[in-house]
Amino acid sequence: MESKLNQLLQQWPKGTVASASWLQAHGIYRQLARRYAASGWIQPLGHGAFIRSGDTVDWFGGLYALQTQLNLNVYAGGATALSLKGLGHYLALGDKAVVSLFSERGDRPPAWFIRHAWDVRLQFHNPRLFTSSQPASFTEVTHGEFSVRVSAPERAMLEVLHLATTNEAIVHAVDLMSGLSTLRPQVLQPLLEACRSVKVKRLFLWAAESAGHPWFGRLAPERLELGKGKRSLYRGGRFHPKYQITVPKEGETARV
Repeated sequence: MESKLNQLLQQWPKGTVASASWLQAHGIYRQLARRYAASGWIQPLGHGAFIRSGDTVDWFGGLYALQTQLNLNVYAGGATALSLKGLGHYLALGDKAVVSLFSERGDRPPAWFIRHAWDVRLQFHNPRLFTSSQPASFTEVTHGEFSVRVSAPERAMLEVLHLATTNEAIVHAVDLMSGLSTLRPQVLQPLLEACRSVKVKRLFLWAAESAGHPWFGRLAPERLELGKGKRSLYRGGRFHPKYQITVPKEGETARV
């Protein structure tokens, strides 16, 4: 039993959750898992999930299990992903922090992940924002001994705009855009072409052009389906004739 436990611990990164199915794949079936728990080697996190006894596990360690053990298409995106890449406002500490998790396929995390009292507030989104998957629009973030999959900055910015449904959120999105001087047009172009949301595409083009980023000139807006007619997106704002949307008035954003 000890040799099997040692083999398990060698393959189990510290700070991560072990799902029951992953333990079984490594020969640790339910009865043996209960024996390990009774002996104090592991402890349950919830139904169907365990952590090393004495280990500190945060939401990263839970997300790691979803991605690598359960093969769920769940990842950190939006403002969370930008923050993790050092391109946005840092995540607040404690229960004030909101972590945005997305799924392309609509995969739903198991109950142990949803119900566990993580030190952040998790928000789940399944916007079906893109018609096709773009592998280059994802990246990884290292956390301790392991890494998790997150939206690359290009994808994350479009997700931020998708979630921007209030004036305050739009102003925040514009502020984030102003700092994204290193976005890759070769990643942005296919993402924009695959984007289903006219609102997101128009807002993105306006905010990027207004920010004056050099990469904007390497995009091909004429290849995008931008719909027809005016769109009122920012309440009480000014009308932008080129993109046919209402946007914040001068002075209502930090830099635009």
